[in-house]
This record gives sequence, C-alpha cells and structure tokens, in this order.
Amino acid sequence: MSDRLAVLSQYLLPKQALTALMGKLAQAEAGGLTTAVIRRFIQRYNVNMAEAADPDPAAYATFNAFFTRALKEGARPLSAADWICPVDGAISQFGKIDGEQIFQAKGHDYSATALVGGDAALASQFENGSFATIYLSPRDYHRIHMPCAGKLRRMIYVPGDLFSVNPTTARGVPGLFARNERVVCVFDSVHGPFVLVLVGATIVGSMATVWHGLINPPRPGHIKSWDYTGAEAVELAQGVEMGRFQLGSTVVMLFPQSAGLKFNTQWQPAGPVQLGQVMAQA
Repeated sequence: MSDRLAVLSQYLLPKQALTALMGKLAQAEAGGLTTAVIRRFIQRYNVNMAEAADPDPAAYATFNAFFTRALKEGARPLSAADWICPVDGAISQFGKIDGEQIFQAKGHDYSATALVGGDAALASQFENGSFATIYLSPRDYHRIHMPCAGKLRRMIYVPGDLFSVNPTTARGVPGLFARNERVVCVFDSVHGPFVLVLVGATIVGSMATVWHGLINPPRPGHIKSWDYTGAEAVELAQGVEMGRFQLGSTVVMLFPQSAGLKFNTQWQPAGPVQLGQVMAQA
C-alpha cells in the first residue's frame, strides 16, 4: 500500500472533534478506570516506568498526568555539547536547509516561512541554515527541554490541521509540519537565534510551555503572537524543561547558517535519540 493511500482516511476523519474529545477524556479523573487505561497503555507501548519519578500507574489521577510524567532525577544526564537533544524520540530528518526549503521525506519539503506562520523576515534568518525534526512516539517521555541556553524572543501560535505525525504520514502528506497546528518558539543564544517548533497532531489534546502554561485549547482559528523582548523576558538554561505535549507529536528546530552546526556523526534518520545526548557542536 502506498503512503498516500495509507493516510487517505486521515483526510476524512473529523480530526478537530476527535482531538477535542480525546483531550477531555485524557483530563478526566475516573479512578480505577483511569488506572486501568494507563496500565493498558504501558503494556501496549512498552513504556519504561522504571525511569519515571513516580513509577506507580495508580499515582496518576488523569491520563494526561501520566502522559506528561516527570523522569526520576539523573535519568537523562546532559552531555557536554553546544547543542543537546531536547527530547526522547526518533530522528525524522535533519541536515541543511536548502535556501528556505526544509526536507520532510522523499518527494516532500516545505518552506521555513510556512513553518513559522508566514513570517518571511523571521524565516530569512535561517536561510541555508540547519534543521532537525524529531518524532515522539506514544511510549516516549513527552516533556521538551532546551537544546542550549536561550532567551525567549517570541512565541507564535499557528492554527492548522491535525494529521498524525508518524513516519508514514510524513511520507504521505505534503508539507505536514507546516500544515499542522503548531507553536513556534523563537530564542536568542550565544550561537545566534534558533527556533523550536511544537507540532500538534491528531488527539494531541494540548501543548504547553513553562512560561505561558496551556496554549491550546482554546483553538481560536487565527495566528496569535506573544512578544518577550521587554519586561516579560524569559531566560532558560540548557537542559531545563521548556514545554510539553499532552498526547504525542514532533519537534522541529531551525538554526542559522552562522551557527555552523556539525551534527552528531552517529545520528541517522529513523534512529532513536534521548534527551541530553549530543545533538551538534558549533
């Protein structure tokens, strides 16, 4: 079966309504039923609860509390690198940006301008730079951490579709990551500006950042932007949490050409990665 045919049903599904429903269910406190669902999920996806700060499934009042669980201290040591991997997951793609075109999968790419919500001036800062796209599967730890120390400049909410973001969909849906709902976080660092994008997906009930809290829902249907260059300045150290997904998804990072990134030579598309591992050196 072709990838395009495999994702045909996603065009027909009421993805917004399904996501809203699943978000409500994931927030429900249903006692033993919630615990049973969590136990089944752990078994189905082989979730490693030994590394969780609280390994007891019954300790989580809601499915979202379980899904965004913290890790025990020391579970993800931070490497001595200019850029560390910000999440657990699998490498979707990484490499050079061709002008402003970002490689998604064979036969598909998308523009940096589209990814950041149509801001051509922002996108131009990453022309011929580098990118990395990491997919978080259901079994992964779903908090997102800082790849390097950064000072937040802007946050942009971009409405969009809610296609699944698994590898099959990436191969089958043109412009997937610039098409789905997303939250674009723009930072300054000692290596220059960088962008960290949280990409939404089917049944991703919400996305949140540590400085703002829950961003969606609500889903207003239009682009929203927040400026943090004044009194609202936010500075985060390398490795600290910057946000989280409530039910799976993908992060996309953009780096300027001036950063001179040299990616970890052990990185390969589809290869597993963990928070804190070496991503790149300047």
